[in-house]
Amino acid sequence: MLKVEELFIPADATVLEALRLLDKTGQRILFIAPDGKLQAVITDGDIRKFFLRGGTPDRKVEEAANFHPISLSVSERGRAREELERHCIDALPILSRQGVIVDIVFARGLDIDNRKKVNIPVVMMAGGLGTRLYPYTKILPKPLIPVGERPISELIIDRFRDFGCRDFTMVVNYKRNMIKSYFGDIEKDYTLHFADEDVFMGTGGGLCLLKGQMRSPFFFTNCDTLLDVDFGDLYEYHKTHGNLVTMVCAFKHYTVPYGVVELGEDGGIAAMREKPELDFLTNTGVYVVEPRVVDEMPGGEVIGFPDVIERYRRAGEKVGVYPISESSWMDMGQMEELEKMRRRLEAQQ
Repeated sequence: MLKVEELFIPADATVLEALRLLDKTGQRILFIAPDGKLQAVITDGDIRKFFLRGGTPDRKVEEAANFHPISLSVSERGRAREELERHCIDALPILSRQGVIVDIVFARGLDIDNRKKVNIPVVMMAGGLGTRLYPYTKILPKPLIPVGERPISELIIDRFRDFGCRDFTMVVNYKRNMIKSYFGDIEKDYTLHFADEDVFMGTGGGLCLLKGQMRSPFFFTNCDTLLDVDFGDLYEYHKTHGNLVTMVCAFKHYTVPYGVVELGEDGGIAAMREKPELDFLTNTGVYVVEPRVVDEMPGGEVIGFPDVIERYRRAGEKVGVYPISESSWMDMGQMEELEKMRRRLEAQQ
């Protein structure tokens, strides 16, 4: 069982250390509480906003924290459910008379659903060969590769269903009859359409098959990515910022396992770094897209969706980034990641 102290973080810790602790605990909140006395809270949402303001992972966590947190005294604990619902928060610290955190009430423990619902279409690119998962994909198309007892594409659909989405389209090509057969045999409380891609057109080119069909913004996803994010909040962010496309990016921290040597112009050593650490945002393959993008896609063009985004960005269109933590992203695009995803999903059950 998680102890309260495991969610404490010093005010002078870095944002990167906060991200690591959030990943380690599996929670979405940490507390700055010297000697146990509540001063501030830091959530994954606070960190996301901090990055969007131009903050960097090496800054102190107190720069991203909320120093006006909501809390209840021990005597008011009975109001926890009401306060969690009223403020739409995930956790509520319970304080002693001295302001010391003695307990934390989590919304999930009270069956409170604070997620923002959104019913917009979802388009899934499901026509690739899945070469990174060979030899599995010699037998099954990537959308039907099982993670545990269910195929990855069905798990992705379920994530969107949880937020109110009921209209799905899969762009299919490789072994598409197997995909259609599977989804034709299961019970569904959503509509699922298929767009047949007869020749491979890339993750962007296939959108031309949906011309005239998209009348609202839509979620656009690969068929090998599971996100643990609030899709309602993602959509709200997209609309608030007036983006043509919003790309979901995961914060990644990577330590190069070798000493890195930089060569000078004369062939000598210009610099040496022992196991340097890199921090960067990486594309998860999930987006919110305005319907104009579909209508403007040239018919038959072979192009990846990141190249479509770059084309609009160079033209001065507004393309935004919605950052998430590394632990919120599961990618089964490679063999070694497939087993990691399976273990994580089992742990969440």
